[in-house]
Amino acid sequence: MKKLSFIVICFFILTLNISAAEKYKVTLNKCVDGDTAWFILNNELIKTRFLAIDTPESTKEVEPYGKEASNYTCSKLKGAKKIEIEYDDNSKKLDKYNRHLVWVYVDNSLLQKELIEHGLAEVKYIYGDYLYLNQLKIAEENAKLNKVNMWKSENVPDNLLYNVIFFILIVGIIIIFKPNKRITKKIIREYKKRMK
Repeated sequence: MKKLSFIVICFFILTLNISAAEKYKVTLNKCVDGDTAWFILNNELIKTRFLAIDTPESTKEVEPYGKEASNYTCSKLKGAKKIEIEYDDNSKKLDKYNRHLVWVYVDNSLLQKELIEHGLAEVKYIYGDYLYLNQLKIAEENAKLNKVNMWKSENVPDNLLYNVIFFILIVGIIIIFKPNKRITKKIIREYKKRMK
């Protein structure tokens, strides 16, 4: 019985080692923004895009929470004792801009997950069944429920705000000008089309 248990445990450990993706130790060269950085890997300079997330813009155009996301990422990377990257077998290695698509670990913590937990990134650009996708989705749902940073209630999506204003205008036009039925129906059709 002990031999069988030992064999099962050894098989389990070997299976874990075989399926685990390799992590590569890197050195920070330059932080670009919340989801992009330059690293030195084996004496080669590589530009990376953090896999499976998107942070608000903070370079050419500054979006709400873009600076916060950039500052958070840069602070974590600059203060790190150890930075590692990991490629995902279910993702391309490079994107169309020749950036390396990677998971980023700062002192053994997944940076993408931290950004999402702090409401500074969202799960995005999913083209496969990525390794840590479930963890990211759970973190995002928690950030949304807790209304952390970019998920605060005052950050109503533009299209929702637009639809509410459009609805109020339509009701105002109908009440004030009392257009004929044909025009009223046309306005209502237009509103329904915009709501889709």
